[in-house]
Amino acid sequence: MTLTTWLAVVTICVLGAMSPGPSLALVLKQTMTGGRRNGVVAALSHGLGVGIYAFLSILGLAAVITASPTAFTILQWAGALYLAWLGFKGLTAKAQSDQALPEAPSTRSAARDGFLIAFFNPKIAVFFLALFSQVVGVDTSLMAKFGYAATALVIDTGWYLIVAWLFSNPKWLDMLKKRAIWFERVFGAILVALAGRLVAGIVAGK
Repeated sequence: MTLTTWLAVVTICVLGAMSPGPSLALVLKQTMTGGRRNGVVAALSHGLGVGIYAFLSILGLAAVITASPTAFTILQWAGALYLAWLGFKGLTAKAQSDQALPEAPSTRSAARDGFLIAFFNPKIAVFFLALFSQVVGVDTSLMAKFGYAATALVIDTGWYLIVAWLFSNPKWLDMLKKRAIWFERVFGAILVALAGRLVAGIVAGK
């Protein structure tokens, strides 16, 4: 592993992590409704899901996924349905009659949702397969391979930890909590739209 190659991997992973999408919407939702702890848990579990794909890609298993249209399609539909389910929950959230905040999600649900939003996204496998195919060769050592995968895991986790930390700042959170029910519905709409976009892509690809 050369420094130049590693920096290239770092740059691409940073850009990939920072791209707006369902993962960002989920971490923001968990942070705003459940506080910093939930945001951090979602960030860590999401990083774990991304890390698994990175390691599988390095080991060549992602190639098997992308080479099997059936497996790839199943993952796509599972991801779309999961996004739609999360979005529906947000859209149907209701404020309490006493104007209390919506019930904060548990840390268990934050861990589950953070992991599954990454695990059911086959595009992550494709992304890492495309990335690592440019830097990994037959002469790449096992240590270097795991180093690349660990880099992807750390960057993704670090980015979403930053998101959770910033948006759980008391100055931000007090204001956001007053509008929590609307953020819940907005994020629900975003997730449903993303699910629809994914379904459209699946259908178009057939």
